[in-house]
Amino acid sequence: MWSCRLNKIKSSRTKKSIANSAPLAEADLQTFRERAERSVKPNFLTQLGRGQYLLELCLAGNVLALVLALARAESWEALSWLGLMQHVLFINWTLLSFAALTEYFEQRLSPLKLQIKLFLGFLLLQFIVVFTTVSLNVLFYFGENLSLSGLAFSRAFSGSLMHLSLGVLLGAVCFRYIYLRELWGRKQNSELNARIQAMQARIHPHFLFNSLNSVISLISIDPDKAEHMLLNLSRLFRASFQELKLVPLSDEIDLCQRYLAIEQIRLGERLHVEWKLVHSEMYANVQIPLLTLQPLVENSIFHGVEKILTKSTISILIEISQNQVNIVITNPIVQDKITLRQGHGIAVENVHQRLKAHYGPAVMFRTFAGNEMFTTVVQYQYK
Repeated sequence: MWSCRLNKIKSSRTKKSIANSAPLAEADLQTFRERAERSVKPNFLTQLGRGQYLLELCLAGNVLALVLALARAESWEALSWLGLMQHVLFINWTLLSFAALTEYFEQRLSPLKLQIKLFLGFLLLQFIVVFTTVSLNVLFYFGENLSLSGLAFSRAFSGSLMHLSLGVLLGAVCFRYIYLRELWGRKQNSELNARIQAMQARIHPHFLFNSLNSVISLISIDPDKAEHMLLNLSRLFRASFQELKLVPLSDEIDLCQRYLAIEQIRLGERLHVEWKLVHSEMYANVQIPLLTLQPLVENSIFHGVEKILTKSTISILIEISQNQVNIVITNPIVQDKITLRQGHGIAVENVHQRLKAHYGPAVMFRTFAGNEMFTTVVQYQYK
């Protein structure tokens, strides 16, 4: 049953749910292009070699190469494609070398302030320009003479001043881009932290009151169970007031099981939970943002189990497959209540945003409904 569900979800030929129904709602969320910062100090300069940032810099560098070639040619008709390619190759080589070196010195650059990192990066960029120019001059001289004897200093540094001017221009464009992206990243991160803090401040009152009422009713009947419930409640609330950082997947599952133990006492036989944990031995080495799984399960109970008076089953599948985490949560729904679920979303939206902040826009987060079942699917590539 579980493998059949996953195969239908992973299929690239259809976007139907595991219940063979069309997607009901997919959160309309703001795309977070930058991942949440892992430390207080900015670390953008050390991320130049990672995909998106380098691609954007190379595109800007190619535009700069075209502008310089056109400025020299003064018209499209007089534009030399050979000269254009020389500018393109030189600028792209400089940017790629710069990204590789900043990646290599990442640990040394990370603790520094942004202004110091930008200054050192600017000097490094100019060094690459001069070193590349001298290396090409020496290479061309050796190709012409098959020897380095007689190589004059002026020949070795020929064109260095012009290329250094080009490096200064390239550095101005490059580091202006880095600075603006850093400011934009800080703004996005601040907004994300504000939403997280708002979410932490909005502990669901109905859950707290219901849990306390259950504890009160158990004190005289079963004190041990009441004590165990209070311990689980304490652990859950302690986690809710912590920084929502990355934690091992095993810890998140344990927290979710504590929450379900509380709800099991309150709902009794109405709640049945079916777990399917695949490759659980890997969970300690796989990370997930704190309080990711629990809000999704709470959502299933609040919008599913509590609306149905008969026995209801929540199914939770967690699978590690080829460096990817697959989470599938299904719960029953009342058919005429489906439309209400489109607006429930602050907790689910928060979970989606935090996953995207940590693991990028490739995170898949979808909800499906059909045949009186509601399904939440989360997939992301862990590090």
